[in-house]
Amino acid sequence: MVQRRHDGQTDRTGFDETKNYLTDAVSRIAPRWLARRAVDVDVRTDRAEYDAGDPVEITVRLRNRLPVPVEVATVGRRRWGWRVDGVLEATDEPRYVRDDPDSVSFRAGETKTATVTWTGRFRRSNADGLDRSVPADRGEHVVSAFLPVDDPAPRHEDSTRIYIR
Repeated sequence: MVQRRHDGQTDRTGFDETKNYLTDAVSRIAPRWLARRAVDVDVRTDRAEYDAGDPVEITVRLRNRLPVPVEVATVGRRRWGWRVDGVLEATDEPRYVRDDPDSVSFRAGETKTATVTWTGRFRRSNADGLDRSVPADRGEHVVSAFLPVDDPAPRHEDSTRIYIR
């Protein structure tokens, strides 16, 4: 999902990232291990049960629990991610995200929220290179969101269960 920022640019991460010089300055002082431990991940869906083929709205919240700004280093360019039944973005198509480290900045007590919509289908790549869309099986599925950090703790990933009828 691509969102428009206030300056007209597109924001592929779902967060409105404006430059905050205070966060930059304080985050240089705060140790990285403290910054990583300060951020909680929460994931929710708009409902608990869906009919087959219904879209699932997934809301991800990343919250800085500290009263000071922090900057969290990520292991790649991905600032956060989501999975369905352990499948990244519900697809096994190759994702070309650079491995260069990046970071996510948070103001004191800030919560960043992003919303994505899962179609209720998985994208699968065949051996011949063709992609196909496969509906999710009926039953229970696990939707999770994560913060891609070096030493993931339980607070860096959250999950919820949904049921497809």
